[in-house]
Amino acid sequence: VQLQASGGGLVQPGGSLRLSCAASGTDFIVNVMGWYRQAPGKQRELVASMSSTGVSNYANSAKGRFTISRDTAKNTVYLQMNSLKPEDTAVYYCYAYFLLTSEQYWGQGTQVTVSS
Repeated sequence: VQLQASGGGLVQPGGSLRLSCAASGTDFIVNVMGWYRQAPGKQRELVASMSSTGVSNYANSAKGRFTISRDTAKNTVYLQMNSLKPEDTAVYYCYAYFLLTSEQYWGQGTQVTVSS
């Protein structure tokens, strides 16, 4: 399974970005897809996730500003990020998790920088 993420970049505080991540190399629907992020000197943390049934989960820091969505048939996940803050600066990694096999796959990471 390969994950291809895109959509990162440089944005000013208060701006928006939309990340996308597509999983390929599988004929099965991914059970859970989501995003982690890792800032310099910090541990990787969960940002948001969504199951194939539409159940979503957000970090407290993301609630009210970020929205995760999925195109389940295409095994694609999106993260709409609004009202971005400098502390959102990090490398964002998408992941895909299969319940049946407990296998988890990671994308290559996309840099998000929030700065004026």
